Order: sequence, then C-alpha cells, then structure tokens
Amino acid sequence: MVNFFVKLFGIGPENKVIPGLQKIPAHELVLARSIISFSISSGIITYRGLPFFGTNKKWLTIRGLSGMMALTIFFQSIQHMPIAVASTIQYLAPIFTMIFALILLNEKIIRLQWFFVFLSFIGVLLIGFNGLLQENSPVVLNPMWIGLGLLSAAFSGIAYVAIVKLKPTDEPINIVSYFPMMAIPVMSIWCLFDFVMPVGIEWVIILVIGLCTQIAQISLTRALHEQSASLIMPFQYLGSVYAFLVGYLILDERLNSVVVIGVVVILVGVIFNTLLKAKRATTN
Repeated sequence: MVNFFVKLFGIGPENKVIPGLQKIPAHELVLARSIISFSISSGIITYRGLPFFGTNKKWLTIRGLSGMMALTIFFQSIQHMPIAVASTIQYLAPIFTMIFALILLNEKIIRLQWFFVFLSFIGVLLIGFNGLLQENSPVVLNPMWIGLGLLSAAFSGIAYVAIVKLKPTDEPINIVSYFPMMAIPVMSIWCLFDFVMPVGIEWVIILVIGLCTQIAQISLTRALHEQSASLIMPFQYLGSVYAFLVGYLILDERLNSVVVIGVVVILVGVIFNTLLKAKRATTN
C-alpha cells in the first residue's frame, strides 16, 4: 500500500490517478515519514524507560544511515520506474544481506547459494538491457534508475546486517528510532531547496505512508530479533505479486515479456536462496 501511494505522488500532472494530486519529491516523503516515526518511537522509548540513544551506537548509526539511503533511493525509483520492477529490484536486499554478512559477520555461504545470487542478477540484466534496446517497448526503463534500485537494495542489505548485529544489545524500537534521527536533519536541508507544500488529501496520504512504514519497520525489526532472517524474508516477496497487480490493474503499467521474465528470474533467485538458507538454519 505504501509503495502505491508513493507511486501516485510520482506520476506527475500529465497522468494523474487522483485528481489534484501533486508530484511530491521522494525526499519530502522520507522527511514526513521520519517525523511521524520519530514522534512515535521517542514516545515509546520514553514510556518504556529505555536509553534514548540505545547501547551499540556505532551499529545503530550504521543502521540509521543505511536505512535512510535505502528508503530515499527506493522512493525515487518507484516514482521513475514501474512499481513492479522497482519493488522486485528492492527484493534483492536479502542477496546483499548475505554478501555483507559474509564480509562483516563471517557467515558461511554454500556454492548453490552463489548460483541463485548469479541468477538474480541475470534477471536485473534482462530488465536493464530491455530498457536499453527496445525503444518501442510498452515500458521505458532508464538504466540509471535500475542501477539506483540496486544501490537501494545494497543499502537495505547493510541495514539488515546491522539489525542482526544489534540483536544482543538493543531493543527493536531503539533500532527503528535511528532511521528518523539520521533522516530528519538531512532531509530537512534537502527540502530547503526542493519543497512542494501538500494540499488536501495529500496530507492524509502522507500520514498513511508514515504510519504504515513505521508499523512495518517495527514489525520487521522485531521479527528479525526473534527469528532467523532466512525464515522471515520469504514473506516479503508476496509484495511483488501485490505490486504487479497494482501496477497492471490500477496504474495501467504494461510490462513486456522480457521485463516480466526478468522480474520472475530475480524472484526465483532470491526466494530459492532464502529457502536454502532457511533449510540450513533448521538443520544446524
């Protein structure tokens, strides 16, 4: 639902879905989301008597900065690419989580997992080359935004590794609170140079985006605290089906066969890699 609302803000005045809806910049949506998140998180932290700045400040800061970068770039990519493509590329985050966990946490990776990593990036290449080669395609894909989508997934991977690293030291609400702590000052400065005042229903949509992302972040962080990431992450891929249906049925996004194949290849690679990791976790 959040991705759908963000996409609406990115459609622009020539192709409005909701009459009167303006094009709100992605960084402005991140700022609004961060203000809502910080208000809720700080209230909960104060009520529960937790240390306001947490315990492991180094990894909390890494989680906050990486999460801020991931969400900002992701919101921008949604506004410039079909929602199904942007969402699916973002689902490469568990692949990057695996790679960064290998580098930073010395987690073991078996050969078959590397095959599925390779398969996922083949899917990205299919989407990217389709955008480059097919000028008359029903969907126009800018390679720059595909690359930025990958960068967003990479930052998400760092954020997930940080969450795992913070399991022994910090509460989920403290982990979530560092995102707005990092984002509010950065996005506030950005908005000084590029700001669109919301009007009417836009205030309601921005509030929904902020509340839903806050609930989602707390739920995901708590789930990663209580269960293995490999058991949690597969449930996220249902969002790709939702994104495809929303794009097709509501936003009238028509993806050609090569893009659809690329999306499917990415999902197959990521899902099978995650299931393989889950199987290893249950047998160890």
